[in-house]
Amino acid sequence: MTITQLKYVLAVAEHKNFTLAAEKCFVTQPTLSMQIQKIEEELSILIFDRSKKPIQLTDIGQKIVNQAKNIVNEADRIHDIVEQQKGFVGGEFRLGIIPTIMPTLLPMFLNNFIKKYPKIKLIIEELNTDEIITKLNNGHLDAAIAATPLMEEKIKEIVLYFEPFVAYIPESHHQFKKEEISISDLNIDEILLLQDGHCFRDGILNLCKNNPKNESSHFQIESGSFETLIKLADEGLGTTLLPYLHTLDLKEADKIKLRHFVEPKPAREVSLVFPKSELKMHIIDALRTSIAGVIKGAIVFQNVQIISPLKSK
Repeated sequence: MTITQLKYVLAVAEHKNFTLAAEKCFVTQPTLSMQIQKIEEELSILIFDRSKKPIQLTDIGQKIVNQAKNIVNEADRIHDIVEQQKGFVGGEFRLGIIPTIMPTLLPMFLNNFIKKYPKIKLIIEELNTDEIITKLNNGHLDAAIAATPLMEEKIKEIVLYFEPFVAYIPESHHQFKKEEISISDLNIDEILLLQDGHCFRDGILNLCKNNPKNESSHFQIESGSFETLIKLADEGLGTTLLPYLHTLDLKEADKIKLRHFVEPKPAREVSLVFPKSELKMHIIDALRTSIAGVIKGAIVFQNVQIISPLKSK
């Protein structure tokens, strides 16, 4: 059997369809089917149950797919070893970033990164956390920047920084006169939230669970952007919480409405996450170094309390 044949097996296992798998592998469907059949004949087993729609793995097929992933990863590692030995930092690199981090962090490091490493073809996707986990596990991302910890067995995490939550309180609100606020000041019924699917929303919900006054909640207004939440707050419809980096670009008139939490400040942990196979580590290290170089001047908070980004079950 060959590495190419194993890649065909993995494609069918992922897409559960021979035609779609062939398209993704840029070969004809008969070619892909024939190569998979050769493996099955060589091993005298069936990898796929073709009688089911969509196509399913057989029990032995699942074990073969698990091993095939390891083999393909190790084959790719050979290219990594050669490139690192040559001192070459380049090639295609697929990076996912969650929506609440993308607009603030990306402009801080991207320009310097692509100038320093012009041979890297950086492909960036804005994805939510669930999409990032799926794509990392399926080999469709090389790394991602997300709120952590993710508690995923097959994913490694390198912490980049801790980003505090900051309250945005309009002048008409009774909490506006306070110089600092505490978790006990939060009323979940008054907090304007991002739409479901954003881990920052889940972080706020987890934060408010620390306040016994918020055992029951009723949400009426949810939005897909912080800008909308700020405008709604200014209309007297409530308060909201923002990630610290997002507050740096606010107008001066809006910055007077920001209130920091007392220490330890509730914060999210932002990390570079990647598969445990650790492919393309030379590029991952380059990314980490570039981000660390720009972030250390922007975020200097030490005494923080990390809030989980995961939805409570």
